[in-house]
Amino acid sequence: MSIATMFEYGFMRTAFLAGGVVAVVAGAVGFFLVLRQLTFAGHALSHVGFAGATGAILVGISPLWGLLAFTLAAGAAMGLLGDRLRGRDVAVGIILSLSLGLGVLFLSFYTAHATQATAILFGNVLAVSPDTLWSLLGLSVLSLSALAAISRPLLFATLEPDLAEAKGVSLRLLSVLFLSIVAVAVAEASQIVGVLLVFALMVGPGAASLRLTSRIGRGVALSILLALLETWAGIALAYVTDWPTSFWIVSLGCLVYFLSALSPA
Repeated sequence: MSIATMFEYGFMRTAFLAGGVVAVVAGAVGFFLVLRQLTFAGHALSHVGFAGATGAILVGISPLWGLLAFTLAAGAAMGLLGDRLRGRDVAVGIILSLSLGLGVLFLSFYTAHATQATAILFGNVLAVSPDTLWSLLGLSVLSLSALAAISRPLLFATLEPDLAEAKGVSLRLLSVLFLSIVAVAVAEASQIVGVLLVFALMVGPGAASLRLTSRIGRGVALSILLALLETWAGIALAYVTDWPTSFWIVSLGCLVYFLSALSPA
């Protein structure tokens, strides 16, 4: 297929818009996720969201809203636990496995929609509807506005947690707010690459940008740019090759990260 004809199709235009909207959020939120050394949270929340998405299918509503509800609840719980969550890898792993098991159970109750499991697990940006696009846009504005509102105290608490607490900054409240924002970003990113591959889109650009620059402002901008380029290039390559979009987005993200590792420290 020719790249020149790509934008003649409405579903491709919608895919690029949806991918761009989600990439901006994933890049911005993912940068702080890596900076705060909470990359496990994106992975954990995506697995929890699978149960919510499949549960939503079971009751006849959009998987996006079920995924969002479960990830928000899990994100707030993680924020409340704070430091107590650290060192509990076994417990977290068991909860993640239980979430996937619940998702499979919900799908088995309503097999008429079992084919949606693949889209939930691995994403399908080419099937995003205009209504979902508007939902993603609204969620993006909300999450980016919230991130901008807490960015200064969040950065202070990330780099100097003891000093921030001494100055009266509530570390627990910041943790709850930030992980709630992460939950929204995970729910959005899952629409593009699926719950199993969301880690690459959420963490890859942020991790690469932190290897390439030590300045916060440049780092956030670079993370967003990388997420945009990887997403849009992935969609274009999927159009040309007819290979899965998620494969291309994740592969490009991994390639950029490994290339960034070769840069001088």
